Amino acid sequence: MLVHNQIFGAPLAGITDKPFRRIVRMFSSNVPLYTEMISCHSLVEAHKNCPRNFDRYDDEGNIGAQIFGADVALMGEAACILQDAGASWIDINMGCPVPKVATRSGAGANLMRDHRLAENIMRSVIKSVKIPVSIKTRLGWDDDHKDWNDLVHIATDCGISFVALHGRTRAQLYTGEAKLPIITEDIKIPVIGNGDIKTLEDIKRTLNLGYNGVMIGRAMLGKPWILGELSGKCRAPKNIGLIVLRHLEYMLEYYGKRNATQMFRKHAAWYSAGMPNSSEFRIKVNQISDEKELKMEICKFWGCEADI
Repeated sequence: MLVHNQIFGAPLAGITDKPFRRIVRMFSSNVPLYTEMISCHSLVEAHKNCPRNFDRYDDEGNIGAQIFGADVALMGEAACILQDAGASWIDINMGCPVPKVATRSGAGANLMRDHRLAENIMRSVIKSVKIPVSIKTRLGWDDDHKDWNDLVHIATDCGISFVALHGRTRAQLYTGEAKLPIITEDIKIPVIGNGDIKTLEDIKRTLNLGYNGVMIGRAMLGKPWILGELSGKCRAPKNIGLIVLRHLEYMLEYYGKRNATQMFRKHAAWYSAGMPNSSEFRIKVNQISDEKELKMEICKFWGCEADI
């Protein structure tokens, strides 16, 4: 798997689901994308209330399925399921900072504090699959424990293919400025830089620090074409409203009317950000529970038509 000078789409919980990835693929056919993080317990036990447990990836191109958990055997089993579902590579989440994952479950960012468990999980996953395995992590638990370098060396010894590094500690969550360290010659596997990367200038600055590629995260919100823009493959669409409507249709198809309409409100807000009268639009949309009414408001706001 090539990672040098690649632009990746980051895994974003509640965002990078299959409908969102379908929209991104309209503008970026080959860019490597991640799934949302998938619980190894939920996946192996096939929890029916979580649609992503049943996704197929055969038609998604270059797609990495990200798993999280603290059970060594289940992580390996989950990786095998995702490989069979058509994932291009498996990613192990070692950076999620939210308490539900990092403290109560002992997964995500907690693996930065327990390198032995992290190593066992990496070896289990690598042994279970034939496709590449990567990890995504942070600088460390807090400012006093920035030991990302140690974890990267362990990952190298395990046979991990590449690492994505977010330029914040777990204690920072998603606040403050992301500051990526210089990648030194002692690091022997590719490292992808992540955190506050939004422009071509950000990309150049990251690559100049020694990173092999970059990962775009929150800059994708309301701009699923940005990966294509930054890689020089496309420009922003002239009629955003049509993209919004198509995204909504994909959501309705995937989640059903009841759930999709409510879930799409945040996307409608992100798409409209910075546009005239967007605050009034967001207030109106947040009160809508009927998909036809939501389509009408989208058409009004962007001046397009839909088959309602």
